[in-house]
Amino acid sequence: MEISALTTYLIAITLLTITPGVDTMLIIRNTARGGWRDGAVSSLGICSGLFLHATVSAVGISVILLQAAWAFSALKLFGAGYLIWLGISSWCKVLKKESFTIKNGGITVDTFLVQRSLREGFLSNILNPKTAIFYMAFLPQFINPAQSALMQSLFLAGLHFIIAMIWQCLLALMVKQTKVWLQRPRVSQIFDGVTGSVMIALGLRVAVES
Repeated sequence: MEISALTTYLIAITLLTITPGVDTMLIIRNTARGGWRDGAVSSLGICSGLFLHATVSAVGISVILLQAAWAFSALKLFGAGYLIWLGISSWCKVLKKESFTIKNGGITVDTFLVQRSLREGFLSNILNPKTAIFYMAFLPQFINPAQSALMQSLFLAGLHFIIAMIWQCLLALMVKQTKVWLQRPRVSQIFDGVTGSVMIALGLRVAVES
């Protein structure tokens, strides 16, 4: 790949990564829930999904999805439903006042579970139709037909993986710095309510977009 093409790719993928969206909200939500490790592991799950998108793009399944309206619609609605479910889960915590619990005289966040964080991050990414379409439309522009499309796609996904992990871990660290403030029961309920509402709104937006 030429340097100019690689530079273009890095700029575009960096802008995509730092633009607030589903991944950003999930990192903020999970970091507030279980600390920096929760956010970092969620980021690992999110970024791992990039390789699946790259593989799908490389083997041509993207063409099937773009040509079969029902397949894309199913993917879109499934991803939207998952986002809405995450948002409703946050609101259930607010309504049940379960955002934080009193333990040994102090306030502690929910227990950090590696599998849960990985699962939420991975599903959030692979069910996000915007990421799927971006990879379908964008990656082929940087693929040399004379070389392995799969290897090139995975390489580009690897670069995206590094950039996204760095940004999302920094984001989790920033959220961690405000943890004491977020641990106030009233603040945590407002925070869960806001992030839950944003996730529901994102899910609804994904569902109705063409």
